[in-house]
Amino acid sequence: MPVAEIHDLRVEVGGRAIVDGVSLKALPGTVTALIGASGSGKTTTGLALLGEYPPGAHVTGETHLADDGLVGYIPQHPATALNPARRVSALLTDIARSQVRRLPRGRRRTAARARVLRALAEAQLPHGDALMHRYPHQLSGGQQQRVVLAQALLLGARVIVADEPTTGQDALTKSRVVDQLASVAARGIAVILLSHDLDVVRALADEVIVMRAGRIVESGPARQLLSAPGHAWTRQLLSGQPPLAHEESGPRTVRPALRIRDLKAHHHTTARGTTQVLHVPRLDLHAGESLAVVGRSGSGKTTLARCLAGLHRDHDGTVLLDTTPLPRSVRDRNRAQLAAVQYVFQDARTAFDEHRPVLHQIARTAIRLRGATTTAAAQEALTTLTGLGLAEDLAHRLPGQLSGGELQRASLARALLARPRVLVCDEITSGLDPISRRDILGTLTTLLHDRQDLSLVLITHDLDTASLAHRIAVLDAGELLEEGPARRVLDAPSHPFTVSLMETAQGLEARRGA
Repeated sequence: MPVAEIHDLRVEVGGRAIVDGVSLKALPGTVTALIGASGSGKTTTGLALLGEYPPGAHVTGETHLADDGLVGYIPQHPATALNPARRVSALLTDIARSQVRRLPRGRRRTAARARVLRALAEAQLPHGDALMHRYPHQLSGGQQQRVVLAQALLLGARVIVADEPTTGQDALTKSRVVDQLASVAARGIAVILLSHDLDVVRALADEVIVMRAGRIVESGPARQLLSAPGHAWTRQLLSGQPPLAHEESGPRTVRPALRIRDLKAHHHTTARGTTQVLHVPRLDLHAGESLAVVGRSGSGKTTLARCLAGLHRDHDGTVLLDTTPLPRSVRDRNRAQLAAVQYVFQDARTAFDEHRPVLHQIARTAIRLRGATTTAAAQEALTTLTGLGLAEDLAHRLPGQLSGGELQRASLARALLARPRVLVCDEITSGLDPISRRDILGTLTTLLHDRQDLSLVLITHDLDTASLAHRIAVLDAGELLEEGPARRVLDAPSHPFTVSLMETAQGLEARRGA
């Protein structure tokens, strides 16, 4: 018997159906994957199991849960599910306390802590005690996601809706998450997997549902559907991505556009004082060049990106744009410096004001940093958005009315309106379907070719994406392990960690047909 079921669900917002006629069953111990392009209705369908719908939505159809069918939800952007003012220990212990109330008072604290540490270990955070004192903003995106998974496991959910659970995670962590979700299903928990990551879908799913524009176009057993799709859209979605070639020539300038010297970043904690989380002795980036920064979740990739953009001021060392040192804090940078280094966040939703239309917020960048007129800025913003594949009618909506992938394109458009010298992209393709991912990477490749003064820093867990860069830097545990031309690092890595990263990625790919 299903522990959760949706029948003929239709969700309308502003007279537009974002989900239309969707039905599914969540069976104990099975993984049902919903795949499709950004904006196809996957998240709206998954949230329906929790009784959550967009504001002002008109809903018809039925959603039924078994009597003990508690539903846990792992959002695509985990920071939105974590209270930023509370430490990890408090976020999890609140749940664990309610489960040990029947124990004698003297044993409750120890029992609650043991439950929390076990949940963190099951969520692939085996050294969770080291993270207990941190706040959510002091965790990487992958660590935040696993803390939310630990919350769902602590709750004892019968159904877990996992919305892009491997977004922004490296091959090593992704492989562990695949194993963990498989273990969750093996315990009789139904898993609803919403994912753009076809490798993960192939490795995990028992059933696959393909969505497009709010409707189901095809569904069936995973092995059958993925090996012999019947619908043209499914075939397009599953088709391999042709490599996006870049120029193999050396840098276009002799002097680096961006230089990093002896960068050491820290986190300040009440319990343990200052902890060093990143050390980069030397790193250069030339105009017209792309640098991919890869490594495990929590390795320091995002901290490095935030230091470059002035968003992590607790660091020593020097970051130079041409020959000018950049102030550590974004608050101390002038307009030219703010425009020169632009940051595109992994979690695009938290980067937008939910009360103002997307187009207005994007145009504001050109007005504030370049002095453009309101009319000219709005037109340039609209042209940039449509060039990135976002329909004009979506540009006039509020951020909450756009999907995660649509907001990611809007976030990239906003950064481009500053006409930056250095564009820092933090996992911007991790939540996109293969078609949208290829389009975004193609756009970045074209920008580098057309704008000789632009440099790109690409923070990514995806080695296929990293292979498109000119150079690759590998981080682990906050240390720069190796750096060099992309082909050399991928084909003949010199550090044992890089070797293990490549082997794990190859192993996950091999599991497609397993």
